[in-house]
This record gives sequence, C-alpha cells and structure tokens, in this order.
Amino acid sequence: MPENALTDKVALITGGARRIGARVCDILHEQGMRLVIHYHSSEGAARALQQKLHERRPDTVLLVRGDLLSVAKIRNLVQETIGAFRRLDLLINNASTFYPTPLEDASEKQWEDLVGTNVKAPFFLAQAAAPHLRETEGCIINMADIHGERPLKNYPIYSTAKAGVVMLTKTLARELAPEVRVNAVAPGAILWPESDLDELTKQRIISRTPLKTSGDPDDIARAILFLVRDAGFITGQVIPVCGGRSIVL
Repeated sequence: MPENALTDKVALITGGARRIGARVCDILHEQGMRLVIHYHSSEGAARALQQKLHERRPDTVLLVRGDLLSVAKIRNLVQETIGAFRRLDLLINNASTFYPTPLEDASEKQWEDLVGTNVKAPFFLAQAAAPHLRETEGCIINMADIHGERPLKNYPIYSTAKAGVVMLTKTLARELAPEVRVNAVAPGAILWPESDLDELTKQRIISRTPLKTSGDPDDIARAILFLVRDAGFITGQVIPVCGGRSIVL
C-alpha cells in the first residue's frame, strides 16, 4: 500500500486520550488520518494530545466527551464525527474498564459497568457507524484481550466481557460484509494496570511469556495500522499481540 493510503480518512477512537489509545491516535494521525478522539474523564490528557497532534497538522483532531454506558451519547459520537468531517472510515473500540470482581463479591453494578464498556458500547457504536462505514468501505477494530479466551482468575466479569468482544468481532464481520471489515487486537502484557501490581507478579507474568518481556503500546498501534491499511482480505479475526503468552496460559 502507498504511504499516503490513509491521508484525510477519518477515524473515531474511544478512550483515545491516554495509554495505548493515545499511541494509536498518534500513529494514525502520523499516517495522515483525521481523528475524533473520545474521552470520558481524561480531559487534560485529551487536550494535551490534541495540541500535540495539531502542531503536526492543524484542525485535524476533534475531542468528544461521552459516557459510553449511554446509548444516546454513543450515537452522538458518530453524529459529531460526521458533522465535523463528513465521513467515517475507521471505528476503533478501544475504551475499556478493567478491575477484579471475585465471584463472591461481584455486584450487578460491576457487571453493568464492565459488560457495558467492553461489549455494549462497541455493539451500539458499530450499529450507529455502520451506514457511514459502508459508504467508505471502512473498517472496525475492537480491543479484545488474551483473557477473552483464557480467563484471568478473580476477573470473571472482565474475562466474560472480553469473550463477548471476540464473538462480537466475528458477528459484526458477518453482518457488515462485504463493505466493512471487522477485526480485533488482543493485547497481552503491554502496559501494567494503573492499580497496584507488585514486582513479583509482574515478573511472574513475564516469565510465562515466551518472548520473556512485556510489550509496548507501539506493538498494538502497529498491529492496528496493519489491520487498517494493509489487511484488505482479513476480517473476523482476533490478532493476539502478547509475546506468545496466549499459547502457554
């Protein structure tokens, strides 16, 4: 594919202000895309990222705040994207919540939050975006997790939700074909959780990873770039980016 294959195309990225999402935004913008970056509570980080990207190319990044548990606000994200840039080529369902829910303590509120952000929001965003993506023969990238296939102890709701993302990816790929491709990336140890995680636990995870190291947000961003720009005959697939950990869990 030519280097400018993505120039002036438009991407909507949820949870794009920080961590992996921010790096994905950076690399897609570097490739020439215009971005709509969704955030919920990370306004400072979102504005800093917008300023950084606008120094590269002015007026190419729109920020939209929204609660992804609200279907009305989900639809508004797509409406604002079309209102600003008149097209949509790429939806990246990156936003996620992640925290332990041991079976004996798990609550309905936690279920609604984890399933809502990880499965409900991507479904209804895809629904709202589908007509526009069909027009541009665009694509959707979902953020899965290696624990969507092999559960993480004490995270039963999160693991269940990410299993839902795996099936959602395959389902949407069938529903939206042939105009729209749908794939997912399943990270392993890329960035450690922001909650406390002791060094022994980190080293244990790395020791179980065949490549014996943790990954980097660049690894996810480049996998997404491949799926968006170079993988025209790939749909309905989940690509693990985990240093091989998914084969030995």
